[in-house]
Amino acid sequence: MGLNFHTAPVEVREKLAIPEANWPQAIVELCALNHIEEAAVLSTCNRMEIYVVALSQHRGVKEVTEWMSKTSGVSVSEICQHRFTLYNEDATRHLFEVSSGLDSLVLGEGQILAQVRQVVKTGQGVPGFDRKISGLFKHAITVGKRVRTETNISAGSVSVSSAAVELALLKLAESSYATVRPLVIGAGKMGKLVIKHLAAKGSTKIVVVNRSEERVAAIRKELKDVEVIYKPLSEMLACTAEADVVFTSTASENPLFLKEHVEALPPVSQEIGGLRLFIDISVPRNVGPCVSDLETLRVYNVDDLKEVVAANKEDRLRKAMEAQGIIAEELKQFKSWKDSLETVPTIKKLRAYAERIRASELDKCLSKMGDGISKKQKAALYDLSMGIVNKLLHGPIQHLRCDESENRTLNETLENMHALNRIFDLETDTSLLEEKIRAKVKQSQP
Repeated sequence: MGLNFHTAPVEVREKLAIPEANWPQAIVELCALNHIEEAAVLSTCNRMEIYVVALSQHRGVKEVTEWMSKTSGVSVSEICQHRFTLYNEDATRHLFEVSSGLDSLVLGEGQILAQVRQVVKTGQGVPGFDRKISGLFKHAITVGKRVRTETNISAGSVSVSSAAVELALLKLAESSYATVRPLVIGAGKMGKLVIKHLAAKGSTKIVVVNRSEERVAAIRKELKDVEVIYKPLSEMLACTAEADVVFTSTASENPLFLKEHVEALPPVSQEIGGLRLFIDISVPRNVGPCVSDLETLRVYNVDDLKEVVAANKEDRLRKAMEAQGIIAEELKQFKSWKDSLETVPTIKKLRAYAERIRASELDKCLSKMGDGISKKQKAALYDLSMGIVNKLLHGPIQHLRCDESENRTLNETLENMHALNRIFDLETDTSLLEEKIRAKVKQSQP
């Protein structure tokens, strides 16, 4: 469940945004809720989504909504007004579409796949980012890569950063492109892309304000034909006074620009258009809403990029249709993997049962053979015993794995679990497994 650019404006999304550094803590807090077993957070400039494995759908949604309200200060009623909620396969399909760039403001953009990867990276070792959620996001990465490879949906598409540069050019007088003075605040991933796109559009001098010079120096090495000038944050307002277009892309949770900061700035040249442009692609926003009241400038945010991304959309929509076929295939594969998790306890018990017998019988054999047996012979007997066990278990274990999602396969899995439990007297929690599998069978019946 969550909010994205389809359901909520930026002024709502920014209140609920969770900085990447806080994702692990958010997972821990979510999993401390009564009905949440596993969790993950995906928070970007265009979306804030929470994925959970819940013991109860109704109670899980209620608890997560209340947690979102508590951590953000946004009322439950306002969250409910803008949030969307998806369950089971619909939730899986949504994440696959997100990682493929099909649910992005910029259809096919590549940055979202890196952000999905970051969810897995930050979740590693965090209690609550466990097998099901981890498996879901890892599979989403596979889907995103496959869609981009097989459909080439990213070819010719624009990113949020390039769309920001295009928007600025749309608002400027064409004759001013060569002389416009750009300022980029923030040299992270988004800021770096803005700088590269400015260079590609012909900018030869770009001022970059950042907390440290290290990232700016690295960008300078990549763009040898462009004068990239570093300035510390303490000089931000002075640099703004000398800029015609200001791009902001920092992770600051508070606005960098308020009305009182910019109302006394000197006007820009009439050749540029007479209005200073602020292109704010940060969420939360770096430019306070009050700044828009000033008549000497114009402020644009991520929600204003839609007029730019409409270009070349028809071709990408055709590729998106191809991508849906890939997603349908991957949904079946993920469903099979998820269903197979339900039989893991039975498989573990069966392996443990076989291992006890193998170890006991091998010890008896070695005792009968006495001390004259060599290490090489012992190793051969050990390998023989392991080989026999693995060969014997292969068939039963294969029949505990769900290869398709049809009722027949799920029912057969349930019958096989009962049969193995009776034959080998396995002490597994078959009642819980049966309950889960029967629920799946019931859901898939017409």
